Amino acid sequence: MVKFFNSFSALVDFWWQMVRQDLTQLVMTPRWGQWAQEVLLPLMYWQEQLCRTRHPGQKDQIALVLQPVEEAFERHPGTRQLQPELLADWKAWAADHAKAFQRASSAVEGRNGYLSQMQHNHRGLPARRYPVWTALHNFDCRAADGTTPASRFFRRSFPDLFESVLSKIDELPMPRQRRQTLAASH
Repeated sequence: MVKFFNSFSALVDFWWQMVRQDLTQLVMTPRWGQWAQEVLLPLMYWQEQLCRTRHPGQKDQIALVLQPVEEAFERHPGTRQLQPELLADWKAWAADHAKAFQRASSAVEGRNGYLSQMQHNHRGLPARRYPVWTALHNFDCRAADGTTPASRFFRRSFPDLFESVLSKIDELPMPRQRRQTLAASH
């Protein structure tokens, strides 16, 4: 289980890398990058969680967390300096990243995530599933530029995972004929 959470932690680290890479590509000054990471992203994350949550008790708790985050966003000098159109663009950027974070964490937290399956089954997932998840994540999850985590890490391309698996599978056998079909054909 510790190994799984270390993998999940790596996924969250990867998400932060993606955010910082975007900010670097947008030629953000450190001050604006800090505003985006510490004020804007938390605001959009909690707003996304509030929209997604259906349980009234959880909605109330999220609203309590969201209120001081909204106040900090409104008070921040960076927020006040931006024109409304530019602020809307930044909010859209942060909302996209907040949704990506939610999808990244859903493997653990979501309805079909690891924790819910552990509770439902009262035991862990099969050990053979971990290497499969790792392979899928490292060799098949693609960033906007089409690269995979493995290709970025090793700085070389790898063959398409799906095509590689299909190339190892021989031609599938024809379905067996049922007795009724055989009797009707004679």
